[in-house]
Amino acid sequence: MRLRRAPRRAALTVVGVAALLAVAPAPAVVPPARVQVAAEEYAFTLSRPSIKAGPAIVQLVNYGEDPHDLRLRRVGGTRTYALRVVQADGDADLTARLLPGRYTLWCSLADHRSRGMRATLLVRK
Repeated sequence: MRLRRAPRRAALTVVGVAALLAVAPAPAVVPPARVQVAAEEYAFTLSRPSIKAGPAIVQLVNYGEDPHDLRLRRVGGTRTYALRVVQADGDADLTARLLPGRYTLWCSLADHRSRGMRATLLVRK
């Protein structure tokens, strides 16, 4: 009994496909969106008015003399994100996955919010 050989072309095709799969690039990892919130007495200034939904880094930088913190909540949402109190010349980062919508940002210390430490960030799809 004689064994049949697989055609050479088929064997090369299998090897070629396997080689392409081995070097195919991994799916691109989307970097987080970033926004900086500059705090001064008594105002917040955003580095950009909107960011893309998904992973995000919100950085609070205190350029003022008084301590400040940061709270943010999506309008109509129930979850409040919080950044710790940041002393003068300090900063802190919040890493979160943000859903699309309009977010209200404010300083929760003393009467800072009522004195103007609030802003709005749009998170778009």
